[in-house]
Amino acid sequence: MSKEAVIIFLKYPELGRSKTRLAASVGNEKALKVYIELLNHTNLITKNLKSDKYLFYDKVSENKIAWGEPIYQTAYQKESDLGGRMQDAFEQLFKKGYERILIIGSDCYELNQEIIEQAFQLLKSTEVVIGPAKDGGYYMLGLTKMVQELFTDVAWSTDEVYTTTTRVLENLNITYATTPTLSDIDIIDDLPKDLLKLVEEN
Repeated sequence: MSKEAVIIFLKYPELGRSKTRLAASVGNEKALKVYIELLNHTNLITKNLKSDKYLFYDKVSENKIAWGEPIYQTAYQKESDLGGRMQDAFEQLFKKGYERILIIGSDCYELNQEIIEQAFQLLKSTEVVIGPAKDGGYYMLGLTKMVQELFTDVAWSTDEVYTTTTRVLENLNITYATTPTLSDIDIIDDLPKDLLKLVEEN
Protein backbone atom coordinates (compact mmCIF):
# COMPACT_ATOMS: atom_id res chain seq x y z
CA MET A 1 0.00 0.00 0.00
CA SER A 2 1.21 3.50 -0.80
CA LYS A 3 1.78 5.92 2.08
CA GLU A 4 0.04 8.59 0.00
CA ALA A 5 -3.56 8.92 -1.10
CA VAL A 6 -5.59 11.48 -2.97
CA ILE A 7 -9.29 12.02 -2.25
CA ILE A 8 -11.31 13.24 -5.22
CA PHE A 9 -14.70 14.71 -4.32
CA LEU A 10 -17.13 14.57 -7.22
CA LYS A 11 -20.78 14.39 -8.20
CA TYR A 12 -22.37 12.06 -10.69
CA PRO A 13 -22.62 13.92 -14.01
CA GLU A 14 -26.39 14.09 -14.04
CA LEU A 15 -28.53 16.88 -15.45
CA GLY A 16 -29.37 19.51 -12.85
CA ARG A 17 -27.03 18.19 -10.16
CA SER A 18 -23.70 19.78 -11.02
CA LYS A 19 -22.35 23.32 -11.47
CA THR A 20 -25.65 24.84 -10.32
CA ARG A 21 -24.27 28.38 -10.12
CA LEU A 22 -23.03 28.11 -13.68
CA ALA A 23 -26.34 26.54 -14.73
CA ALA A 24 -28.19 29.61 -13.47
CA SER A 25 -26.72 31.57 -16.37
CA VAL A 26 -26.18 28.97 -19.12
CA GLY A 27 -28.76 26.26 -18.36
CA ASN A 28 -28.44 22.74 -17.01
CA GLU A 29 -27.41 21.05 -20.25
CA LYS A 30 -24.46 23.35 -20.96
CA ALA A 31 -23.42 23.30 -17.30
CA LEU A 32 -23.37 19.50 -17.48
CA LYS A 33 -21.14 19.64 -20.58
CA VAL A 34 -18.70 21.82 -18.67
CA TYR A 35 -18.77 19.50 -15.66
CA ILE A 36 -18.10 16.43 -17.81
CA GLU A 37 -15.09 18.22 -19.29
CA LEU A 38 -13.91 19.10 -15.77
CA LEU A 39 -14.23 15.44 -14.79
CA ASN A 40 -12.21 14.41 -17.85
CA HIS A 41 -9.52 16.89 -16.84
CA THR A 42 -9.47 15.59 -13.27
CA ASN A 43 -9.06 12.06 -14.57
CA LEU A 44 -6.20 13.19 -16.83
CA ILE A 45 -4.24 14.87 -14.02
CA THR A 46 -4.68 12.09 -11.46
CA LYS A 47 -4.59 8.77 -13.30
CA ASN A 48 -0.77 8.63 -13.44
CA LEU A 49 -0.16 9.64 -9.83
CA LYS A 50 1.80 7.07 -7.84
CA SER A 51 -0.45 7.61 -4.83
CA ASP A 52 -3.59 5.59 -4.17
CA LYS A 53 -6.70 7.30 -5.51
CA TYR A 54 -10.21 7.39 -4.06
CA LEU A 55 -13.30 8.71 -5.81
CA PHE A 56 -15.63 10.00 -3.10
CA TYR A 57 -19.06 10.23 -4.74
CA ASP A 58 -21.69 12.53 -3.26
CA LYS A 59 -24.34 9.82 -3.23
CA VAL A 60 -24.64 6.06 -3.46
CA SER A 61 -25.65 4.97 -6.96
CA GLU A 62 -25.25 2.07 -9.32
CA ASN A 63 -23.61 4.48 -11.77
CA LYS A 64 -19.85 4.79 -11.80
CA ILE A 65 -17.59 7.10 -13.72
CA ALA A 66 -15.57 4.97 -16.12
CA TRP A 67 -12.11 6.10 -15.08
CA GLY A 68 -10.79 2.59 -14.72
CA GLU A 69 -10.56 0.21 -11.80
CA PRO A 70 -8.51 -0.76 -9.86
CA ILE A 71 -6.70 2.55 -10.50
CA TYR A 72 -9.45 4.38 -8.62
CA GLN A 73 -11.18 3.06 -5.53
CA THR A 74 -14.78 3.97 -4.74
CA ALA A 75 -15.99 5.64 -1.57
CA TYR A 76 -18.89 7.86 -0.56
CA GLN A 77 -19.27 11.20 1.14
CA LYS A 78 -21.25 11.20 4.37
CA GLU A 79 -24.39 13.27 4.81
CA SER A 80 -23.08 16.54 6.23
CA ASP A 81 -21.89 20.01 5.28
CA LEU A 82 -18.70 20.29 3.24
CA GLY A 83 -16.53 20.39 6.35
CA GLY A 84 -18.11 17.27 7.79
CA ARG A 85 -17.78 15.43 4.50
CA MET A 86 -14.11 16.30 4.12
CA GLN A 87 -13.34 15.46 7.74
CA ASP A 88 -14.97 12.05 7.39
CA ALA A 89 -13.05 11.30 4.16
CA PHE A 90 -9.72 12.18 5.77
CA GLU A 91 -10.56 10.10 8.85
CA GLN A 92 -11.45 7.09 6.72
CA LEU A 93 -8.08 7.16 4.96
CA PHE A 94 -5.99 7.93 8.04
CA LYS A 95 -7.57 4.85 9.62
CA LYS A 96 -6.37 2.86 6.62
CA GLY A 97 -2.79 3.86 7.47
CA TYR A 98 -2.01 6.59 4.96
CA GLU A 99 0.56 9.16 6.09
CA ARG A 100 0.06 11.90 3.50
CA ILE A 101 -3.43 12.63 2.17
CA LEU A 102 -4.62 15.24 -0.32
CA ILE A 103 -8.18 16.20 -1.13
CA ILE A 104 -9.21 17.88 -4.37
CA GLY A 105 -12.50 18.51 -6.12
CA SER A 106 -13.28 18.51 -9.81
CA ASP A 107 -13.72 22.26 -10.28
CA CYS A 108 -10.15 23.45 -10.91
CA TYR A 109 -9.23 23.41 -14.60
CA GLU A 110 -5.82 24.97 -13.89
CA LEU A 111 -4.76 22.17 -11.53
CA ASN A 112 -2.28 19.69 -13.00
CA GLN A 113 -0.39 16.55 -12.05
CA GLU A 114 2.80 18.47 -11.27
CA ILE A 115 1.10 20.66 -8.66
CA ILE A 116 -0.41 17.60 -6.97
CA GLU A 117 3.01 15.91 -6.92
CA GLN A 118 4.53 19.13 -5.54
CA ALA A 119 1.96 19.07 -2.72
CA PHE A 120 2.84 15.49 -1.78
CA GLN A 121 6.51 16.44 -1.75
CA LEU A 122 5.79 19.41 0.53
CA LEU A 123 3.93 17.11 2.94
CA LYS A 124 7.20 15.30 3.60
CA SER A 125 8.51 18.38 5.39
CA THR A 126 5.39 20.22 6.61
CA GLU A 127 2.18 19.15 8.31
CA VAL A 128 -0.38 20.79 6.03
CA VAL A 129 -0.47 21.97 2.42
CA ILE A 130 -3.11 24.31 1.01
CA GLY A 131 -3.84 25.23 -2.60
CA PRO A 132 -5.37 28.72 -2.48
CA ALA A 133 -8.15 29.59 -4.92
CA LYS A 134 -8.57 33.06 -6.36
CA ASP A 135 -12.11 33.27 -4.97
CA GLY A 136 -10.86 33.04 -1.38
CA GLY A 137 -11.34 29.33 -0.92
CA TYR A 138 -8.94 26.47 -1.64
CA TYR A 139 -8.81 23.86 -4.38
CA MET A 140 -6.64 21.40 -2.45
CA LEU A 141 -5.87 20.52 1.14
CA GLY A 142 -3.18 18.11 2.27
CA LEU A 143 -2.70 16.66 5.76
CA THR A 144 -0.19 14.44 7.54
CA LYS A 145 -2.44 14.14 10.59
CA MET A 146 -6.05 14.79 11.47
CA VAL A 147 -6.79 18.43 12.34
CA GLN A 148 -10.51 18.50 13.15
CA GLU A 149 -10.51 22.25 13.73
CA LEU A 150 -10.03 22.79 9.98
CA PHE A 151 -13.50 21.44 9.28
CA THR A 152 -15.64 23.22 11.86
CA ASP A 153 -16.79 26.82 12.17
CA VAL A 154 -15.82 27.60 8.58
CA ALA A 155 -18.18 29.61 6.35
CA TRP A 156 -17.95 27.27 3.37
CA SER A 157 -18.42 28.63 -0.16
CA THR A 158 -17.36 32.12 0.89
CA ASP A 159 -14.25 34.20 0.29
CA GLU A 160 -13.20 33.66 3.91
CA VAL A 161 -12.40 29.95 3.69
CA TYR A 162 -8.67 30.25 3.00
CA THR A 163 -8.01 32.99 5.59
CA THR A 164 -10.05 31.13 8.20
CA THR A 165 -8.10 27.93 7.50
CA THR A 166 -4.69 29.56 7.78
CA ARG A 167 -5.74 31.40 10.94
CA VAL A 168 -6.73 28.10 12.55
CA LEU A 169 -3.38 26.55 11.63
CA GLU A 170 -1.44 29.52 12.99
CA ASN A 171 -3.43 29.46 16.25
CA LEU A 172 -2.61 25.75 16.60
CA ASN A 173 1.08 26.31 15.73
CA ILE A 174 0.77 23.88 12.82
CA THR A 175 3.20 24.39 9.96
CA TYR A 176 1.80 24.69 6.46
CA ALA A 177 2.91 25.36 2.90
CA THR A 178 1.03 26.56 -0.14
CA THR A 179 0.91 25.67 -3.81
CA PRO A 180 0.16 28.19 -6.60
CA THR A 181 -3.05 30.21 -6.43
CA LEU A 182 -5.49 28.91 -9.07
CA SER A 183 -9.05 29.57 -10.25
CA ASP A 184 -12.01 27.36 -9.43
CA ILE A 185 -14.84 27.26 -11.95
CA ASP A 186 -18.18 28.24 -10.42
CA ILE A 187 -19.69 30.87 -12.72
CA ILE A 188 -19.45 31.77 -16.41
CA ASP A 189 -16.79 34.42 -15.78
CA ASP A 190 -14.48 31.67 -14.48
CA LEU A 191 -14.50 29.73 -17.75
CA PRO A 192 -11.30 29.62 -19.85
CA LYS A 193 -11.70 29.92 -23.62
CA ASP A 194 -11.87 26.20 -24.39
CA LEU A 195 -14.62 25.62 -21.83
CA LEU A 196 -16.41 28.81 -22.81
CA LYS A 197 -16.89 27.28 -26.27
CA LEU A 198 -19.06 24.59 -24.67
CA VAL A 199 -21.58 27.13 -23.42
CA GLU A 200 -21.49 29.29 -26.54
CA GLU A 201 -22.49 26.40 -28.81
CA ASN A 202 -26.14 26.31 -29.91
